[in-house]
Amino acid sequence: MRRITRNTILVILAVVVLLLALGALPSYLKSGDPYYVVATADEAPGESVNATNLSARRYRFSTGAVSAATANGNGTGRSDPYWRGPFGFKEGFTHSPFDEFEALTRDYPNATGTTGNDTSVYLSRNGTSYRVTITQTPGAVGEPGTDANASRLARPGPAGDAAPRAEVVG
Repeated sequence: MRRITRNTILVILAVVVLLLALGALPSYLKSGDPYYVVATADEAPGESVNATNLSARRYRFSTGAVSAATANGNGTGRSDPYWRGPFGFKEGFTHSPFDEFEALTRDYPNATGTTGNDTSVYLSRNGTSYRVTITQTPGAVGEPGTDANASRLARPGPAGDAAPRAEVVG
């Protein structure tokens, strides 16, 4: 084998390995407090999206929160945590709850409610309607020792924006 051919093959393999690592690496990056999708049993003011019709792969945070709320006796549940990652690098390579909310609010505008800066999407499963929001405070699902009226975020602010936005409950 010629030296040029061997070097070309090695460069191509190195690029393939680098691209595979770049695709897998962002899911391991964790920075700051995690975000959760929280589902709370609540009457939808209008329409709601049937959660059983949503793809669990595409909407894994939202369907996970609704599944947890269905399984809990208190009608609340949360998804697995999502960390944004440093420098905004992770968002371009991974699936986030913010992607889900963007798709749900775009595809189902009648099942979306906005109060101030906070957006909620109403999903239903087995005849029960759930208000689904994004939060950084796990106490939003009624864990002991935390504030049940903790702030909920519909979108993360810029990196320097540390002030949470409060949700109007009622």
